[in-house]
Amino acid sequence: MALEPEGNNRLLQDVLARPGNETCADCGNPVTPQALLSSTPSKALLSLSTKQAPRTPAKKLDSPLDGSSGDGVSGSASTDTSRAAYVTEFSTSKPDWASLTLGVFVCQACSLLHRSIPHISRVKSVQDTWDASDVELMAATGNNAAKAKYEQKVPAFYYRPTHTDCKLLREQWIRAKYERNEFEFIEKQEPYSAGYREGFLWKRGRDNGQFLSRKFILSEREGALKYFNKQDARDPKAVMKIETLNATFQPAKIGNPCGLQITYLKDNSTRNIFVYHSDAKEMVDWFNAIRAARFHYLQVAFPGASDEELVPKLTRNFMKEGFMEKTGPKHTEGFKKRWFTMDDRRLMYFKDPLDAYARGEVFIGSKENSYTVLSGLPPSTQGYHWNHGITIVTPDRKFLFACETEAEQRDWIVAFQRVINRPMRPQEYAGYHGDLPQLKWRPISNTSLDDYTKRQLTAEAGPVSLRSETIPMCDHRPWREVVGWGWGAGGRWVLGKGRDEKR
Repeated sequence: MALEPEGNNRLLQDVLARPGNETCADCGNPVTPQALLSSTPSKALLSLSTKQAPRTPAKKLDSPLDGSSGDGVSGSASTDTSRAAYVTEFSTSKPDWASLTLGVFVCQACSLLHRSIPHISRVKSVQDTWDASDVELMAATGNNAAKAKYEQKVPAFYYRPTHTDCKLLREQWIRAKYERNEFEFIEKQEPYSAGYREGFLWKRGRDNGQFLSRKFILSEREGALKYFNKQDARDPKAVMKIETLNATFQPAKIGNPCGLQITYLKDNSTRNIFVYHSDAKEMVDWFNAIRAARFHYLQVAFPGASDEELVPKLTRNFMKEGFMEKTGPKHTEGFKKRWFTMDDRRLMYFKDPLDAYARGEVFIGSKENSYTVLSGLPPSTQGYHWNHGITIVTPDRKFLFACETEAEQRDWIVAFQRVINRPMRPQEYAGYHGDLPQLKWRPISNTSLDDYTKRQLTAEAGPVSLRSETIPMCDHRPWREVVGWGWGAGGRWVLGKGRDEKR
């Protein structure tokens, strides 16, 4: 005997409570989607003007803030505290929608993307009245079964978006799974798995700001991404080594839904390149091709590392971006409005968000190295226009910043505190110019490491000076007194702190 609609809906709730169905099948989001839909982009991205606000009195310098002490996570999306707190408020809710054709439960944000492929997915709210046949279909499949089918061959390097990622990444992930079936048939992954990719992207000019079509070539064999100013040019305009390459989607900043920011090190300075493509799939394929190249490079550099260890190193999103005011080292110069980008421990500032090079970079170390973040400005400070100050104390000097709103001040302090509370890894000393107590370079042949461990230690990019030589710093592989190693004059060198190395 057929159940009444209320009985069908009770059965549906039982299905929804099964393991795997409590989160969105596509973004892993347990959040009630209204929280995401009602949240707005950060004010800094909505208004990139350089107009300064009227001057108001600044808050006086406060004591250091504790903040959270969790590790910084590479690849996490740029978020602000207010948004994160708002989302957390709904973290116990269940998905609101289901795809009747695919048999998966999804959040409302992903349900809107499913509606863009109606020939593949037909969605329905779990709050609607359900027929017995539809409930039986959902009971027979569910999120875990769907993932076993549609995600069975996802490459380790392929970026799996979350609810905090931009619409472009989430939509192409959904289309790749259900429309193109890329993870059921490996041959469909060739555009980003072949180790070589060539095509044209619209690139923003460094000086004139115009987007012009440029030829790009990504070659794992050459270990580089190159671009050419002319189609028939033999020599590339720029060569970006895979070892320092990063890519992150920046649709709001670039002003294009497919906007991608590529960064790499050029003469030990960060170089920004802004590109886009009119085809969303093409742009995401480029992004994953870069991740694939980085993945294979790191596999060679770290032969003993697991995929789980390497994947977070492939690409990373910036921890925080936005406008602040800054003054000079004497603290008597006038405050100027600048765009700031926090890329892990590198705090860079630009006159314009789309500048190719930063006007300056500040290394943010750890509290063990005497770095501190304070709320407010010193009492004698003058010349600011925004009244929510931040002071970064380093071993060499104090950096003074001012934010337009208290919320922006709070978000920046949380970002700074998260980095300062995290102990520095050995390879991060490449950007640190303070003292290195009890650390000294010595030939690896002089260490007590066994042969197997010596083979496991491998080099990673990050220039550091060693006896007038430039070597790449290594990944942190704890082993007795050794904390790192790299290539140097005469072969391999180890950065150690044995008893005989104390100063």
